[in-house]
Amino acid sequence: MTKVTVLAAIGGMAILGLMAWSGNRAAHANSDGAPAASATAENTSAARPVAKPAPPIPETQDPGPQSAVTLTPPDHRGPVTHLPLPRYVSLKGSKGNARRGPSLSHRIDWVFTHPGMPLKVTAEFGHWRRVEDRDGQGGWIHYTLISGVRHVVITQDMVSLHARPDEKAEVTAKAQSGAIARLDKCNSTWCEIDADGAAGWLPKTDIWGVDADEARD
Repeated sequence: MTKVTVLAAIGGMAILGLMAWSGNRAAHANSDGAPAASATAENTSAARPVAKPAPPIPETQDPGPQSAVTLTPPDHRGPVTHLPLPRYVSLKGSKGNARRGPSLSHRIDWVFTHPGMPLKVTAEFGHWRRVEDRDGQGGWIHYTLISGVRHVVITQDMVSLHARPDEKAEVTAKAQSGAIARLDKCNSTWCEIDADGAAGWLPKTDIWGVDADEARD
């Protein structure tokens, strides 16, 4: 019989921590983790003033029946880091205050409380990044609180992890909904993840924190 590891999201049996995706509504402000830090804190491996994803460029005329025109939106990059927008990052520590605006004077609307939690950066302003979780909750967070190290969250319950990117391949582990894992390789439809020694491949449709067309070696 093959021994299968369960990547759980509950209590003492958990290899991965419980994900409270709605976060915590902020009642008190303790810290925004804004001490002096390297300007590359967000770029270890790999939000309002200016940055929104650019809309697709509309076609202006029919090129005719004998030809085809493929229009692609321009590569949109942040005005501060010049990294792509939107992009995925992760929460560096155990707490991150998400504020209504990009400064300490703005109220805290949300508090992220799970290390490694994947977040999507949608805008940049100075030392601040506007981020959101998979439910769209978030706000402006200081750049020292996030990391370019990529993680994903499992979105389906008891997902099988396979030895290879193939549904017929050996199952190496099971992952519960809400479990967080580090993102490794990805092809067009599958990604390899790992957590505490358990690793395997699963379809992109079972995780959040990676683009549908993203490839990683």
